[in-house]
Amino acid sequence: MSLTARALLLDMDGTLVNSDAVVERCWRRWAAEQGLDAERVLAIAHGRQAHATIAALFPDRPVERNLADNQRMLEAETTDLDGVVPVPGAPAFMASLTGLPHALVTSADEALARARMGAAGLPLPEIRVTAEHVGASKPDPEGFLKGAAELGFTPADCIAFEDSEAGIAAGRAAGMRVIGVGPRAATHAPDVHVQDLEQVHVEALPDGTLRVHVQD
Repeated sequence: MSLTARALLLDMDGTLVNSDAVVERCWRRWAAEQGLDAERVLAIAHGRQAHATIAALFPDRPVERNLADNQRMLEAETTDLDGVVPVPGAPAFMASLTGLPHALVTSADEALARARMGAAGLPLPEIRVTAEHVGASKPDPEGFLKGAAELGFTPADCIAFEDSEAGIAAGRAAGMRVIGVGPRAATHAPDVHVQDLEQVHVEALPDGTLRVHVQD
């Protein structure tokens, strides 16, 4: 099957970069410090900023404490790159987007995005919407809406690539079609689901549109 679009908006963790090993290490350590079940924490941690996950677990916890933990976790994740690898097909996929309208929309901050994309050997898109650029974390659509605006296209003209429940919800709330990547995405009803990016091929058409081919 194929979809047409004017631009592609790409999540990072779980979509382009497999950083699950680091994410799990950091959240398991935090969960142990808080006396929480790590599996309960990990069930909601993917795809959103850490302070949003903490707020969901501790609704009455002061925002300042959540932000402090958020910063501490970002610093730990930025220096822990053991096991960070590209999602299968990501290098060829990113190479195919050279010169085409696309942006990174991630819950990571700029430093973490640079560290993980570098560790995975992937090029950083020129346009990036990172944690510093939004006031609300996914599943809020702000990041995707900003990415579309920076590229100069309406949300309906964009396709979002996401792996998590929060990310898929954010793409949908932004009014975009969503291609879900990987096992987490399968249970959250994206418009199209792929196991990895080896199933995706992007073709630039003469009129400037992009045709995204998805193999079964």
